[in-house]
Amino acid sequence: MKRGSTLFLKLAVILMCIPVLALGIFGFTWLPKNPVNPDYAYILYPIVIGMYVSVIPYFVALYQAFKLLSYIDKNRAFSELSVKSLKNIKICALTISGLYVVVLPFVYLVAELDDAPGLIIIGMVPIFASMVIAVFAAVLQRLLQEAIDIKSENDLIV
Repeated sequence: MKRGSTLFLKLAVILMCIPVLALGIFGFTWLPKNPVNPDYAYILYPIVIGMYVSVIPYFVALYQAFKLLSYIDKNRAFSELSVKSLKNIKICALTISGLYVVVLPFVYLVAELDDAPGLIIIGMVPIFASMVIAVFAAVLQRLLQEAIDIKSENDLIV
């Protein structure tokens, strides 16, 4: 396989890092200092802390995706390293989902105080998005593991 065949996907992974990094540096620090309603600014702190903590597994998952693309470039796509990378991506997605489940009650409190029921639905989006990624990674992990098993079985026959 050509070395640059996954270049576009690697660039996409890098471009996924930039907005989250910018939001982490500028957005999450600005929000607690300038709340819309200062009466319930104290509720924003657990939400912002949850967002900051969820950035860690996000970057770990992007790093694992970058490693997976490097394995594909090196013709090691059907290896245990690829399965391990997919497993790590799945664990990171489940961790992000769990963190936002913990943050959701605070989002509910803000929605109740501000009388904004749509905020709860917006708070559920990261939970379901990361669950979709976790399920997709789990399916790919299982398919890749079965393909590796079939390949090793065929290597023993021939």
